[in-house]
Amino acid sequence: MTTTQHADSDDARTDGWAGPPRFLPPVEPLVRPDGSRHYAGVTYAVAFGYRPLQLDLWVPVGAERPSLVVWIHGGGWMFGDRRVLPETLRPGQMFDELLAAGLAVATIDYRHALEAPFPAQLHDAKAAVRYLRAHAEELGIDTSRVAVAGESAGGHLAALVGLTSHRPDLEGSHGVVGPSSAVDTVLDWYGPSDLSTMPRQTAPAEVLAALPEELRTPPEDQLVRGLDGRDLADASPITHVTPEAPSFLLVHGTADWLVPYAQSEALAAALTACGATVRLVPVAGAGHIFSGCADVSAVVRLSVDHLAGTLRGIRT
Repeated sequence: MTTTQHADSDDARTDGWAGPPRFLPPVEPLVRPDGSRHYAGVTYAVAFGYRPLQLDLWVPVGAERPSLVVWIHGGGWMFGDRRVLPETLRPGQMFDELLAAGLAVATIDYRHALEAPFPAQLHDAKAAVRYLRAHAEELGIDTSRVAVAGESAGGHLAALVGLTSHRPDLEGSHGVVGPSSAVDTVLDWYGPSDLSTMPRQTAPAEVLAALPEELRTPPEDQLVRGLDGRDLADASPITHVTPEAPSFLLVHGTADWLVPYAQSEALAAALTACGATVRLVPVAGAGHIFSGCADVSAVVRLSVDHLAGTLRGIRT
């Protein structure tokens, strides 16, 4: 152990040690057979007392620096993995199609609700955007235009990232500080938009019986435990809609009982009323994670085409 690592060393108290690192530099990438680069397990922030917060980044091969999409996984703010997509998609499908469209894609960790209540999750997502902007040149990406995307709880967080750039009190202070966390467009797959109107215990009895105790409490209650008043409102994207909102694509199954389609309808209506650019795409008869949809690949293509077109300044 070096003197700068040893808390009891006299040298450690006098050699200018600034404390433990707030983030780590990018790792060396793995170059895939197609020439794209994969940066795996990059520690984008250290929230002291918690596990390191990491991201994976894929950068396509090409002469120009690609624009960036930041993907946020779902799981009711209670579980999930940055590397895993919903089972209705092929493994890696969304990431592969974004790469094929010439876009870089980062998929990020965030603290789950039983690790830390809101706004920790929003702070983490914003820290990831700031980290990627701070290291854009080294990573070979263009962060002058950034998209944030996610599904379910990740869609909720993506919407919050997009809508809260005007709220410095929701920015957080871990990881890289200084660069902007603002984004240019949001892709929200079936994310909650208004936690106050989410249905209570609507899961079928057989589903509830199979859940562990931690998941029998509505996940939004776990997310905002101990909060009240303004803090509760701050956890709902619909609270933060302004005319300065980035463009939105909302995609939602009309038969979703877990996060009802009305959640996306309400957010689309609020964005439209403010004059923001929003497109709501209903997936007829589909449930949560697009279960029951006959062509999930078409939903992925529509979403990727929208992100690629918007980041290149082409309205789709």
